[in-house]
Amino acid sequence: MITRLKPYNPSASDLWADWHVVDADGQVLGRLATDLAMKLMGKNKPGYVPHMLSGDYVVVVNAEKIKVTGKKAEQKEYIRHSQYPGNRKVIPYERMLERHPERILTAAVKGMLPRNKLGRRMLGRLKVYAGPEHPHSAQVIGSANRESASGDA
Repeated sequence: MITRLKPYNPSASDLWADWHVVDADGQVLGRLATDLAMKLMGKNKPGYVPHMLSGDYVVVVNAEKIKVTGKKAEQKEYIRHSQYPGNRKVIPYERMLERHPERILTAAVKGMLPRNKLGRRMLGRLKVYAGPEHPHSAQVIGSANRESASGDA
């Protein structure tokens, strides 16, 4: 007789979300974005399920100091369109880095997340700040306290 194991399917109460602070100073854009996308999706956790919000919150600081390789600093462009004829906007990487450095990392991570409602909720858990300060220190400390309390038990 063959016994079949039941697949693990957690409920919403079984899942928890930690807070991570990542310093983007000197890191390469694409490599950092893949790491952030994995944390947002929850693929680094043993209880990962693709149909539920099982990822963590991620706070990124120093987004203005992110690096790109090769000629991307001169050639990369961000394109948006309002769906009106002739209203295509092309923004070079340098100008985006000057004006809105947090949007560079957000756009890179957004392209690596699922294109559905769950992916948009995952992207909402990403908090990107241009400078070294962020207003989420209480959540990060609470997450660290929960980890230490569960590790001791």
